[in-house]
Amino acid sequence: MARFTDKVALVTGAGSGLGRATATRLASDGAQVAVLDLNEGAAKETAAAIESDGGSARAYAADVSDWASVDSVVTSAASDLGRPQLLVNCAGVGAFVRSEEETFESWSRIIGVNLTGTFLMCRGVLPHMLDGGGVIVNVASNAGLMGQPYSAAYCASKGGVVNLTRALGVEYRARGVRVNAIAPGGMNTPMIQTWGFPEGAKPEDFAAITSPIGYAEPEEQAGLISFIASDEGRYMVGQIVSMDGGITCG
Repeated sequence: MARFTDKVALVTGAGSGLGRATATRLASDGAQVAVLDLNEGAAKETAAAIESDGGSARAYAADVSDWASVDSVVTSAASDLGRPQLLVNCAGVGAFVRSEEETFESWSRIIGVNLTGTFLMCRGVLPHMLDGGGVIVNVASNAGLMGQPYSAAYCASKGGVVNLTRALGVEYRARGVRVNAIAPGGMNTPMIQTWGFPEGAKPEDFAAITSPIGYAEPEEQAGLISFIASDEGRYMVGQIVSMDGGITCG
């Protein structure tokens, strides 16, 4: 039997990158997947690809940083597919910028999507998961475990996800809900191509945050997520699992 047969999974940011790889992997492992993305067209493309491969998926437009949008999409997915038993928070944004040049709008967007969005999705599914159990896997980052230049907002948001995960893990471990997070390093996804480097930045500025073995593929991280979310990971609670090419091992 596949890991997630008869289980309903919600995946945010599933229109591309890690979210898409995760939705695809969970579907191949038997889950019915609610494919959530701000870009509804991209979500539909992911869902169609899953369906064409014999999986089960349905697309939804969702702004994870918006309380009403989150409540609406969780309610809709639960009505259409059944009780959510798995949530993976993959939606994320970021950019490299000198901190003295950061704008309120950019700071607010990064915190809003990465941290507030993760919390709102957790809050939205918890009532369903408390009625029978469930698993939440958040996507943090090596940037939430160490400093990196030109990314104060991103580091702050992912550091928040790290301790949010630990806090929820402790709060719900005796109530049938496991909460964990992965902490990737660089991944070969469209998002990383959009960050750009600040003018005058030097390659050595990024040496400590770049693995000598290069970027991970999103499918590799999706495999880790699948394991953590499965019954094989049942004893993992409040853990932050690094899969970052050794960036944080020293």
